[in-house]
Amino acid sequence: MKTDETNNYAYNKKLQPFANRLRKEMTKAEACLWKYVLRARQMKGYQFRRQRPVLSYIADFMCKELKLVIEVDGSTHQWEEKAIKDLKKERDLIDAGFKVLRFTDEEVLRHIEGVREGIALFVQEIEQSTPLLPRQRGTARQEP
Repeated sequence: MKTDETNNYAYNKKLQPFANRLRKEMTKAEACLWKYVLRARQMKGYQFRRQRPVLSYIADFMCKELKLVIEVDGSTHQWEEKAIKDLKKERDLIDAGFKVLRFTDEEVLRHIEGVREGIALFVQEIEQSTPLLPRQRGTARQEP
């Protein structure tokens, strides 16, 4: 399933209660990334949503406009079973038209500026490969 505004970017309403709980119980790394990098259009004016239900998953952070998902992986993501699930989630998101960026908790907590720069560069690559027209604050970008 490709995602766009007509299907609300594969929003899964059934996962909403779980997503609400995850928003209230964010990890330290997720809270740090949200507060210092993604919240309130800090990342180049783009709106990110946290703990967004998409397909049959909950994305840690998602920007609908860029079709970008950012995942923050804790230590449990190193376990083989969790790594396999992460790989499937990433493939499904990519198949649906999203781009996926992953960072570890440690990267976010120890190198937040490097993470910010990495996200900014990735956003710049998306902007260059998918020309988007400038928009006024609070309005959707329009493709040429």
